[in-house]
Amino acid sequence: MARSPALRRFLRHPWVLGVLGILTVFLAWWLVTSSGMVDKLFLPGPGAVWMAGSGQFQRGILVADAVASIKRVFIGFVISAGLALPIGIAMGTNRTICHFLEPLMALIRYMPAPAFIPLLIIYFGLEELPKVMLIFIGTFFFNALMIMDAVKFVPSELVETALTLGGRGLPILTRVVAPYIAPQVLDTYRINMASAWNLVIVAELVAANEGLGKRISLAQRFLRTDEIFVGLIVIGLIGLMIDLGFRFMMRRACSWAN
Repeated sequence: MARSPALRRFLRHPWVLGVLGILTVFLAWWLVTSSGMVDKLFLPGPGAVWMAGSGQFQRGILVADAVASIKRVFIGFVISAGLALPIGIAMGTNRTICHFLEPLMALIRYMPAPAFIPLLIIYFGLEELPKVMLIFIGTFFFNALMIMDAVKFVPSELVETALTLGGRGLPILTRVVAPYIAPQVLDTYRINMASAWNLVIVAELVAANEGLGKRISLAQRFLRTDEIFVGLIVIGLIGLMIDLGFRFMMRRACSWAN
C-alpha cells in the first residue's frame, strides 16, 4: 500500500506516459506485421526497418542525409527567426508599421510555400539556396505575425506602470515587453520549426543530391518501404530532440513563466 501513491506518481510522470505511448504504437506495429495481416511491401516490420537503418548507418548514408537536412533547416530557420523578431516587435508596437505590413504578410501567409518551388528553381537553380529560401518563405510570415500578436497582448498595465516610474522608449521594450513575450517567442519558434522540416523534405523530394527527403524519394522509386520508414522515423526523432531542446531552453531562460 505504501508503494501505491509513489507508483501512481511515477506512472503519471510526463516522460513515463510519453514513453509508454511510443511503446504502445511500436507494440501494435509489431503485432500487426507479425500476424501477416498486411503485406510486408506495404508495412515492413520493426526488425526490417532496423536492419535497413543499420545498413544505411554503416555505409554513412544515413548520417550524411541527416546532416544535409539539418543544415538546410538550421540556416533557413535562423534567418527567418532573426528577421521575424524585430519586424514582429515593430508591428506589435507601432500601428503604422502594423497597418502597412500585416495585410501583405497575411496575403503571402496563405500562399502554400511549396508552390514557390518552381520559381525558386528558376531564380536560384538547383543548389542549396532555393531550399533555404523555401524554408524562409514558409516560416518567416508565421513567425513575424505570431510575435506581433504576442507583443499586442502585453498587458497595458505593465507599460503604464513602467511609464509612471519614468521608463521611456527602449528601456520599456527591453525590460518590460521583451521579458513578457520571451516565452511566446520561443514557443512560436518551437511550433514553426515543424513547418521548416516539412518544407525541407518537400524541397529535397523535388531537387537534391542528398538529404532525408531525397532518400525517401529514392526508396519510393524502388519500392523500398523499409527505407521510407527509416527516413520517417529519423525525421521524427530529430524533430523530437529539437522540440525538447526548445522546451529546455524555455525552462532555463524563462523560468518565471513556468
